[in-house]
Amino acid sequence: MPVFNKIKELIVNELSVDESKVALESRLVEDLGADSIDAVELVMNVEEAFNVEISDEALQNLKTVGDLVSFIETSR
Repeated sequence: MPVFNKIKELIVNELSVDESKVALESRLVEDLGADSIDAVELVMNVEEAFNVEISDEALQNLKTVGDLVSFIETSR
């Protein structure tokens, strides 16, 4: 699951969370502590890493790590 592994790496680096806390069901805000600035920076890093664009509308539906993985996999 290379998409998950890369997203996990980006989350660990951006949010300074322990790798063991990042799972598909982990909620970005509630479980991983992302605030709005963290979220913007994480999205920019994900967009760059996967060469995709995440619209503001799509972003509102990305609540978990799994949501983000699914979005990337269907956008490629």
